[in-house]
This record gives sequence, C-alpha cells and structure tokens, in this order.
Amino acid sequence: MQSSNHRLRDLEQHHPLLSAGADVEAVSLAAGVIVGGPNAGHAGGARTLWFIQDSCGMVCAGITWFLVLYAEFVVNFVMLLPSKNFWYSLLNGATFNSLAVLALASHLRTMLSDPGAVPKGNATKEYMESLQLKPGEVIYKCPKCCSIKPERAHHCSICKRCIRKMDHHCPWVNNCVGEKNQRFFVLFTMYISLISAHALGLSGMHFFTCIKVQWNECSAFSPGASVLLLIFLCLEAILFLTFTAVMFGTQLHSICNDETEIERLKNEKPTWERRMRWDGMRAVFGGSPSLLWCNPFTGLRLRRLLLLTYGRRGGAEFSV
Repeated sequence: MQSSNHRLRDLEQHHPLLSAGADVEAVSLAAGVIVGGPNAGHAGGARTLWFIQDSCGMVCAGITWFLVLYAEFVVNFVMLLPSKNFWYSLLNGATFNSLAVLALASHLRTMLSDPGAVPKGNATKEYMESLQLKPGEVIYKCPKCCSIKPERAHHCSICKRCIRKMDHHCPWVNNCVGEKNQRFFVLFTMYISLISAHALGLSGMHFFTCIKVQWNECSAFSPGASVLLLIFLCLEAILFLTFTAVMFGTQLHSICNDETEIERLKNEKPTWERRMRWDGMRAVFGGSPSLLWCNPFTGLRLRRLLLLTYGRRGGAEFSV
C-alpha cells in the first residue's frame, strides 16, 4: 500500500518512526475504537474487559491465587489463631492479611489491565492519511496483527497483539507486562516478596515456640499435620521470595534505565530519549513520590468496573 505521501512496510521488528506525538491509541479512541476489546480496530461496540484467554496463563494465575490463599490459611489457622498472645496474633494477622490483599489486588490489576495494546487492523489508507506524515516518511506495519507499529512496540504471540513498551509476557499474571500495567506488576512482585518473607519469619518463630512446649498446645492441628503444613509453606515462601525479589529488582532496574527486558535481551540501541531515573519512575507510577505509588487501587472506579464487567449485553466480554 503506497501513496505519494508515505510508504508502508511489513516488518516485524519495531522502528522509531511513530513518535509519542502520533499516539495510535489516542487517535483510535477518538474514532470510537475500543482498545483491547474483541472488536479492536473497529468502531462502535460496548466497552470490554481485558482478559487473555490462554489456557496455560489461566492455570498459572489460578495456581498463584491458590498458593497465596494457602499461605493465608496456614498463617491464620495454624500459627496465629491458636496463639495465646493476643497482640502478637492481632498485629501479625493484620499485617500479613493486608499485604496478601494488596498482592492479590495487584495481580488482578495486572491481569485485567490493557498492557498497551495497539488496535488491530488500523493499517488502512484512511488512518495513514490521518497521521499526516511527511513526504517519504516510512511507517511500519506488523504482518501478524495488521496494525501500525509504534516506536518500542513488540508483537506478543500469546496476546496476538502489538504491545507498546512490552517488557515480557508473564504466564503467572496471564498477561503482557507493558506500558499501562507495569506499575501493577511491580507492586505484585513487591507484595508477594513481602508476604513470603513474613511467612518465613512467622514459621521460624512458630517452630521455635512449639519446640519448647507440646505441639498440641500451640496448634489446633495434630503435630504431624502442623509440621507438614509449615514445611510446605516454608518451601513455597522461599521459592516465591527468591523469584519475586529478583523480578522486583529487575523491573526497577529496567524502569530506572528506561529499557524493557526485550530491548535489553536484543541489545537494541536506544532511538528514543531516555528518561532519568526518577523521571522513569514517575512515568510508570504517576506523579511525585508518595504512598499512592504503593496503592494498587489507585485510579480504580467501581462504577466503571461494573460497566466494563456488565455491559449493555448483560455479561462480561473478553478480549483475545
């Protein structure tokens, strides 16, 4: 598809010719395109809830929730509730359960948020003319999803979309980590590492306490069942703590260097103006440093969520 004003090339790799000033999503939304929906790239339709229908990802996300809820069960019913120290149980229970809620909320926000998908099928003659490109300027089209590829966008074979500033696809959150949901993924890894460390500390304290007295006096379960539950919790906590702490540090390093994991692995030379460390943090988390950076509920409107979930058609709609 060619014209006197611009040329379109089918190349899979990204190319820095579409700048932030030519924001694909902004133009698409102005035209009535629903980003992330099943009809993305077409005008009209009700708003949709972003969700990737990938079997492996849904299983991994379910396992994540199961393991967090298992840790909640062991901490609350095996260690804290049977404890005779009221304030010890209250403070640790409030801390652990609050962190667990924040971790699961961050997981949901990461999984159900549009990571920055480029609308499908927008590489039309009409849309290219609306970009008002300079004569001879080249724009790049993804041959897999038929969309114009912005700068730093990469195609995800699982999401079947081009994702702006795609860092990687994480099966544990059943979604890509990209421009719009990286903040929630960072919070998810942080809170999981915190509750893992807390669970390890509580387990060690419980073992130390129960060794001094009869196991029947410090747990509502039998000694054998209590030991098995605690051992599995310790193994889970060590594994999760190691994985999420490393991932948390990697994400912060990428944000501060303004470089995604894909760009680092491909050793791509930056064609964009890199942000300074704090500028990168502000771009991802929004605004000046504050406690709101640690809040996964920021920007969440219940009414909007209900409209997304229960639209005009009377049911939830999912993107693919």
